[in-house]
Amino acid sequence: MAKVAFIGLGVMGFPMAGHLKTKGGHDVTVYNRTVEKAVAWAEKFSGKSASTPAEAAAGADFVFVCVGNDEDLRSVTSGENGVLHGMKPGSVLIDNTTASAEVARELYAAAKEKGVNFIDAPVSGGQAGAENGVLTVMCGGDEAVFDRTRPVIDAYARMVGLMGPAGSGQLTKMVNQICIAGLVQGLAEGLHFGKRAGLDIEKVVEVISKGAAGSWQMENRHKTMNAGKYDFGFAVDWMRKDLGIVLTEARRNGAKLPVTAVVDQFYGDVQAMGGNRWDTSSLLARLEQEDFRPDRPKI
Repeated sequence: MAKVAFIGLGVMGFPMAGHLKTKGGHDVTVYNRTVEKAVAWAEKFSGKSASTPAEAAAGADFVFVCVGNDEDLRSVTSGENGVLHGMKPGSVLIDNTTASAEVARELYAAAKEKGVNFIDAPVSGGQAGAENGVLTVMCGGDEAVFDRTRPVIDAYARMVGLMGPAGSGQLTKMVNQICIAGLVQGLAEGLHFGKRAGLDIEKVVEVISKGAAGSWQMENRHKTMNAGKYDFGFAVDWMRKDLGIVLTEARRNGAKLPVTAVVDQFYGDVQAMGGNRWDTSSLLARLEQEDFRPDRPKI
């Protein structure tokens, strides 16, 4: 059993911290900006809550962070009352936020200055993966620190891998989001075409899902997409945040991402339709919205 702190109890962090307590058997203290949520977590999982990130991190062996973006991350780590002001030498800071590789490298250096270790560890698998403890975790950092940390991460993960030095976990998550963006747009277009052609979508998917076109998205989202329901996963607002990180990094490293850039614009269209909190499969809704953008040629 280790002493663990968890900072950020959103739809991902709340169950992840719970798995660290129940499956991992660790002594867990949590912090959340909305105090009521931290209190609710502590009551549900018989854990503890703290009034600041630094207080939660005091004396912890492992400190997990799962917040919204780079600035949120800087605030709860190196900002006033951030965890780096409370962590003991030799402890490990694990960042589960999907953030930039730049901030991961920045925090790696800041942690080292304080005698603390750092692993960037963004996750994939969505809310369901977090609730079921079967996330995929992509890590960047020092191998010896990763080896020490992996058994703790295993409490909420199905797959954990070290991808390289600090920042490599975030870069791998960017590859993940690039692949998902193009795949979901392709699935949306396929379903849209099939419906316009008068095909029975269930019969179509039953056949093609067993071949090269099959994917997790097809298996798990085609029914809800076909029904026009988009409340089943990762929100469009968050996907646009992630794709913004991807495209910024691509400009830095020279990668050419034409499909990703276009799909990012399509998600902007979904936001303009009021679909900010719809899940990412809502690209189909854009295709089915008649005369959505009359000022723009239909694609």
